[in-house]
Formats: sequence, C-alpha cells, structure tokens
Amino acid sequence: MTNRKHAADSLAAMSLLVTSARLITIPAGTADPGFIDGGWMLVEDGRIAALGAGTPPAGTTADETLDVAGAFVAPGFVSSHSHLFTSGLRGLGVADTLYGWCDSMLGTTAQMTPEQMYWATVHGALDFLANGVTTAYNFTDPLQAWEPMVAGRRTGTARLRDLEYHTRQADGCRDAGIRFVDASGMDVTSGDEDEVFARFAAEVAHARAMDPDLALGSSIMGQVQWSPHPGAAEFEVEAMRRYGVTNQAHFLESPEAVEHQRSKFALYRDAGALGLGLVFGHFIQTTPEIIDEAVAGGAAMSWQPASNGRLASGIALVPEMIDGGMPVGVGLDDQACTDVSDPWQNMRIGIYAQRARTQDPLSMMPEQMLRLHTLGSAEIMGVADRVGSLEPGKLADFVVVDPTSPDVGPLWHPVRSYVLSMTTRNLTAVYVGGRLVNAGGGASTNPLASEASARVHELPDLVAHPR
Repeated sequence: MTNRKHAADSLAAMSLLVTSARLITIPAGTADPGFIDGGWMLVEDGRIAALGAGTPPAGTTADETLDVAGAFVAPGFVSSHSHLFTSGLRGLGVADTLYGWCDSMLGTTAQMTPEQMYWATVHGALDFLANGVTTAYNFTDPLQAWEPMVAGRRTGTARLRDLEYHTRQADGCRDAGIRFVDASGMDVTSGDEDEVFARFAAEVAHARAMDPDLALGSSIMGQVQWSPHPGAAEFEVEAMRRYGVTNQAHFLESPEAVEHQRSKFALYRDAGALGLGLVFGHFIQTTPEIIDEAVAGGAAMSWQPASNGRLASGIALVPEMIDGGMPVGVGLDDQACTDVSDPWQNMRIGIYAQRARTQDPLSMMPEQMLRLHTLGSAEIMGVADRVGSLEPGKLADFVVVDPTSPDVGPLWHPVRSYVLSMTTRNLTAVYVGGRLVNAGGGASTNPLASEASARVHELPDLVAHPR
C-alpha cells in the first residue's frame, strides 16, 4: 500500500498571513467579484480567519508571512465535472465525437487494474492542483466496464469489476490532497435490487470514512442517458433519498441519437429527480421546453466549454439557462478531452464560444465566468459552505498569480485581466488549507508525484495499444 501521510500533513494546524495582495474574493450573494487592490488574508488551522484592505490590524501574527508583492490571490478553481483517472489517456479518439472517443479511452481503462487506476487518479489530481484547481467533482470509472454505444444505446451486459476498482480511485484523490466529491455509477443492470444498493452503499461508505475536509461528499454518476434499464432513474432517486447523496448525470451531450437522448429527460422528471437538485452535465442538445422544465423543477447544470469544443459536442445555451434561473457551474471534464487542465483556457473558451454564438459581448462577461468556475461550481456541488470563495470560515484554498511574470502590462480592469490575460505561466503557487501544494505549476510538494508520473508512463506497455 502507498504512503498516505501527505494529505493529513498538508492540512495540519498552522497560521499564515498573506500580505500585499490583489485579492479576488468572489463573495456569496452578489455579482461583485470582491476585488481588493492591496489586501491581506489571515489563515488559521487551514481556514480563512480574516481578510481586508491595506495592512493587517496591529498585533496580527502568524507562523509564516507570505508577501506576494502585488500578485493576485484568488480562490482555487472548482471543477464541477471531472474524470481524474483519465490523466494518462490524452490524445486518444481525436477524430471522434463522444461515443467513438469513449471507445478509445474507456476501452483502454477496461483493461486496467485497481492499482493502475489509483496511480492514474493520483496523477490526474496532482495535475489539477498544479494548474490551480483545488476542488473537483470526480466521476470515477464505473465498476461496470464500458461497452460501445449503438444508436445511443448499450446492452448493459459488460462485466462488473470488484469494489476495489472504485475505492482505489477515491484513495487516489485523498492521497493527492485534492478536495473532491466522489461520484460513482449505480450500474443497475448488474445484479438484483438488493445487490445494486448494497454495492452503491459500500462505495459511499468508503468515501465517508475519509477526512471530511478532503472528501467533501458522495454523489451518483447518473447513467440514465446510457442505461437500457427502464427503472434506472427510479434507482438513482431512491439512492439520493436513502443515502443523502447528490446526482450529476451526463445528459444531452453528444450530437448523435438526439431524439433518443431527449426521450430520457421524462424518466428523470417523472421519477422526481429534478426536485432533489439533479445536476445535468453538458446539457447541450436541449429544447426550450426541456430547459424550462428543468429550471422549474429545480435542476442545475455543469458546463464544460473546452471539452464540448474538443469533442465537437456543441455549445450549451448557458446565458439563457442562467437568465431563466438555473444554477450553473463549470468543469474541466477529462484531461483526455480537455487535454490541458488549464482553468484560464477553459474560461476563455467559454467566453469566446458564447459571444460568438450570441454575437453579444454581454452574454458572458469575465467576472461572471470566474464566478461560475469557482463559487458557482461549489454551489451546484453542494459544497459552497466550505470552498469556492475567499471568505472567513471557509477552507483556505487559493492561488497566487503574478501578472508581471510574464508581464501583461497595465491592469486597467484587474479582475478582467485576471480572467482574460493570465495563463498557467503566471501561476506561482497553489495552496490548499493554507499549505503550499504546488509551486510554479510543476513543483508538487506531494511525495507521490514522481511515482505517479512513472506509473502513468508505464500504461502503454501494460494495456493493449488503443487506436
């Protein structure tokens, strides 16, 4: 078994005083980005104790002082839709849309062992941290192996792997030190009702036994879109109620078999999932009627702009959904279909795509996009009381971003420059719970980093060569 000390050590009690910062706080309850030009922040026991403008009050002390000399200090990014195990599978299925790409990527994972999935997840989580993503909603690769889609359907008869295949993925998130919501599929075509619920309960129990400041919650990977089981939605709704978990479903993503995909919306609606806060991941091939029903029912949506472009899936009607009252978050999706886990790239692709579609620059402004990729994502994940903004009482997860290295010139509108002009080259440090986890985008403080890289590079020799 691997060394699991790092995650606990990284959250050990300490105090940190950050000074001379361009703070972007993203406060709840307002569209204001909370910019403080020349501010400070005090971290105690892994949480934000206080922050403000100017110099700290007299008598403010800490174990360590971090003078950022005018750099931005902003919330760590939150990815509301991620598959961290895919970090070693980039470059597959480039000529395909969703289903063909899945055949390439998940056809490879079908041959991987639990330990290989563990190291792939560690690698993916450390990659997120290196790029400023401190919290992820993580879809684990399901216990039921992938099988090809035919006309938007699959048989649901693929082999079922042992529980360890899931639990080692959750272990990988924990050991990497990223905060995460652990999502697992119910695979309702494998076994009878008692077996399905017992299996899912074991997956939930594993994550809930971890440090709750790292494992922020458990969730269902909604599978109704692909499942041939007529009662799949009822299974998921019963699990939401029985175990107190959330549910995010990949839904209306691909441009194939659109009418069949749309027909599945009624299954979730009629089962009562919307009123329990179901989150639709992607939600691209919609109709005005589906959007209206989803909003009225209380559903939310996770938007993956870079992934949607990479897989030629389309452009979701995000401004219209927001205007209608739908909560929206933003995810980086798979490293295997976003290619570079860069939240600034993801934000810019989202802004540019919406503006190109609407021909209206006001349809997606930088301040709004930043909120969607931080607090908005935390809100739809049900963890906004702990992450997503820099506010007293919240976990001290933040990035330090230097606009002078490389220099972007005068900051006429600092928050807009943060979104539009920063890149991962400007990212100088990432902190989780007030502890440095990555410096300069490549220097992880996690002792597992080197081994995770080595193990991922072994994969092509350990599984059949993918197309």
